[in-house]
Amino acid sequence: GGVLGGDNGWWAVRFRMDWPNDDAPRWHMDPLLAHRVALPLLKRYRDEIFLWRFHRRAARDGAGHQFSLIFYAARNTARRINADVLGNPLVEQARASGRLAEVVCDDPAALPKPDIGDTSDPAWSPPLRDAWPHFLMGASRTWLELIAVLAAGDEPEPATFHETEQRYQRVNAAITAIWQREGRHAFLHHLNALFGYEPVLIIDKRLMNF
Repeated sequence: GGVLGGDNGWWAVRFRMDWPNDDAPRWHMDPLLAHRVALPLLKRYRDEIFLWRFHRRAARDGAGHQFSLIFYAARNTARRINADVLGNPLVEQARASGRLAEVVCDDPAALPKPDIGDTSDPAWSPPLRDAWPHFLMGASRTWLELIAVLAAGDEPEPATFHETEQRYQRVNAAITAIWQREGRHAFLHHLNALFGYEPVLIIDKRLMNF
């Protein structure tokens, strides 16, 4: 209850990537920005951010390939995070390389979304809307931890943005391999177990256990 209302609310920083026609999304840009831009912010403002998560998407529409950091915090915290992102040298390098088309930050002067469930799917039940941000924060942190582990190593710090991209192309491929090989048991099975192994209705309308 103490975090609700007032100047507290949900804010987003959205990174929109260049996505040429007839080309696949450059998915490696998402872990690059998560690790090199978002993680330092999450550490710096850890006492001021109550909840946070990542959102990844790519569709041929107005937003295109977009990676977002969504967080619940006070208005002044959002203002400082926006300034830190826009002044980040790596963000400038990504812009200069043509990989990053634009950064869109929520306006801290606008009325915030004050309730915990305000950025959840409105079609969900109210209890799920309020609980779900905690789940996605944990999942986002797990993904970010994988990036951090896989990006670490004895190799020297990349000297150019191109070399940085190459590192995160390898990281992205390694995470994809882990997901495909181990995701069923590590994530889906254990999530199913948490809910008492009850079957779930999936998209093709049949029941399935993980």
